[in-house]
Amino acid sequence: MRPVSVWQWSPWGLLLCLLCSSCLGSPSPSTDPEKRAGSQGLRFRLAGFPRKPYEGRVEIQRAGEWGTICDDDFTLQAAHVLCRELGFTEATGWTHSAKYGPGTGRIWLDNLSCSGTEQSVTECASRGWGNSDCTHDEDAGVICKDQRLPGFSDSNVIEARVRLKGGAHPGEGRVEVLKASTWGTVCDRKWDLHAASVVCRELGFGSAREALSGARMGQGMGAIHLSEVRCSGQELSLWKCPHKNITAEDCSHSQDAGVRCNLPYTGAETRIRLSGGRSQHEGRVEVQIGGPGPLRWGLICGDDWGTLEAMVACRQLGLGYANHGLQETWYWDSGNITEVVMSGVRCTGTELSLDQCAHHGTHTTCKRTGTRFTAGVICSETASDLLLHSALVQETAYIEDRPLHMLYCAAEENCLASSARSANWPYGHRRLLRFSSQIHNLGRADFRPKAGRHSWVWHECHGHYHSMDIFTHYDILTPNGTKIAEGHKASFCLEDTECQEDVSKRYECANFGEQGITVGCWDLYRHDIDCQWIDITDVKPGNYILQVVINPNFEVAESDFTNNAMKCNCKYDGHRIWVHNCHIGI
Repeated sequence: MRPVSVWQWSPWGLLLCLLCSSCLGSPSPSTDPEKRAGSQGLRFRLAGFPRKPYEGRVEIQRAGEWGTICDDDFTLQAAHVLCRELGFTEATGWTHSAKYGPGTGRIWLDNLSCSGTEQSVTECASRGWGNSDCTHDEDAGVICKDQRLPGFSDSNVIEARVRLKGGAHPGEGRVEVLKASTWGTVCDRKWDLHAASVVCRELGFGSAREALSGARMGQGMGAIHLSEVRCSGQELSLWKCPHKNITAEDCSHSQDAGVRCNLPYTGAETRIRLSGGRSQHEGRVEVQIGGPGPLRWGLICGDDWGTLEAMVACRQLGLGYANHGLQETWYWDSGNITEVVMSGVRCTGTELSLDQCAHHGTHTTCKRTGTRFTAGVICSETASDLLLHSALVQETAYIEDRPLHMLYCAAEENCLASSARSANWPYGHRRLLRFSSQIHNLGRADFRPKAGRHSWVWHECHGHYHSMDIFTHYDILTPNGTKIAEGHKASFCLEDTECQEDVSKRYECANFGEQGITVGCWDLYRHDIDCQWIDITDVKPGNYILQVVINPNFEVAESDFTNNAMKCNCKYDGHRIWVHNCHIGI
């Protein structure tokens, strides 16, 4: 497809541009390095891991939303332009295939074509803002020369990614700030609308509608970076406001601050509705489309419809999170709406509306026809949010050579590498990388298995029920992301191992009890239980990445999936392993 100018907006992008002041401005920024602050209305940053300060995955904030660039047709010339946008003199290289890890959210640019002399990325040709057929596995990165442009005004380069977590709607959530590469929360002491408005504007929204205290958006975990924040309301960043660096005694996560921001009205909620459900929070999804001819309502094909797509639908409806994404809705009456007008819907889960997700366009294709196989949702104002205690993984990791005669149950549950099938059982051993997993629920709803007790599977060998076939994935990756060893963990027993002081345990696996993780509690899988490992018998010495992903198939809805992955650097010399720099997400 021939690239088009980036200023040929898509209708949705144009609508956001007209409504959001952050994307207004001239397409031709000043060329004076003393005054230039990057492309008008855009902000840039380098992200990913592992990397140095002058390299990384390129991310652009547009209309208040961060996104990436696809590596299709990417060249060193494009890297030159982007490095200058970031305040460096030039590029020395570029990377493809998400070398610094896959990003999240929108893929803003695809087929980017630059001569290298452009003053702004907006002058380069591309398919248009937000028009891409890529996945985040194709995110582009740059390696800039470690030399800054003289007099560069870097107000567009973000080094300290404030963010909102735990909110059911766009523009609301628990406030978290980045300090020394660590995310932490803000104490609600002296928290007011002035401070909340600074956060909202920093994220590309309008002023704040409400300043929230008392962990109304759920309790965070780890550091509390700021307290007694006093803003005039005009600051460009929360860090510019006078504040107090707190000690452990000053504040607790029960005092985490949050915000609700004013958002521009887009009318997205008028183009979607639910029908046939028992309440306003559930039903068959109907969307309004136009052209050719008048606007009309229709259904969505249920093929491949899942939790991520349902999350976007519930968000567009203004109904919070998705409890379930349903592929069959025969039990809900469709009324007189029978036409399927959208198919092949695939979402990342961060989109604001379904028309921002990839789909088949005007030519719908559905494997299973009929209204009974159309998409439905069950929405909720609250959801769970799982987070792995990354420091514990680093502290407990070690290697064990375990005799094969002790691994029959593990082999039965497919917890060993495929080469174990040809081993000389029961002689010999397997080399296992063991570690503990402590999984916290920081959300506002309990984490419960999707399947009820009647469908749990009994495993005689280990003597327990599996409520989820795959609860976590364990992988060993090369530095470029190639998987060379893997493990998985069924939910042998989801229960409340320990809880915060003011929280009572609700779930216990003994005597066929209910399984789950209560808000404010955590489940601990110790390093010394079966399948809490990766079989590294076939792994050669070298430098690798250890990756752990919770709820990898999105079986259970959460408020935030971006914090479900943990990565660590690890060095293996053939006898010992060193695990270090464990961190959540990217």
